Amino acid sequence: MTPVSEDCVVGILTEILAIECGFGSTSKQIRVAATLHDVGKQYIPAHIRDKPDRLTPDEYELMKSHTKFGHDLLCCFEGTLGEYAQTVALYHHENWANDGGYWGVPACTLPPYVGMVSLCDVLCGLVYPRVYKPAWSQEQALQYIRSKAGTQFCPKMTARLIKTVRDTDFFRRWCCDIPTQAV
Repeated sequence: MTPVSEDCVVGILTEILAIECGFGSTSKQIRVAATLHDVGKQYIPAHIRDKPDRLTPDEYELMKSHTKFGHDLLCCFEGTLGEYAQTVALYHHENWANDGGYWGVPACTLPPYVGMVSLCDVLCGLVYPRVYKPAWSQEQALQYIRSKAGTQFCPKMTARLIKTVRDTDFFRRWCCDIPTQAV
């Protein structure tokens, strides 16, 4: 099996969650918006984007700007897809309880699809390796996600995502190189 890119996995998982949450026909547009959520990172210099060490405060501020770059880049999309893609790009790092997101907007005040993308993005970010950390197992990542329910993520959506990932064996199906148990 050929591994699927991480942004595509975020999109697929978000679409599944959107269907589970009753979004019906808009789930495919949410999937596209989720797949494009980090498009603004192309404007962040590689030496910052791929830095193996902790970012300096100035580097962190520049990294945060990928959301604004993405939003601005996606302004060419119109209609519902444009609205979803721009909103997701700008706000996918906001926290449910407004305790440390990029722009200080409580995610509980944003459209629910933004929180879905945020949740799936963080989960995938944990199970994929980074230059600064190894891949986490599916169970380690799900435990972390559960610990952030009510602060970083919507509690109901978090519970639904955890159940969906476990019931479908999601990461084994879509990410053949991701460990499902702790190493």
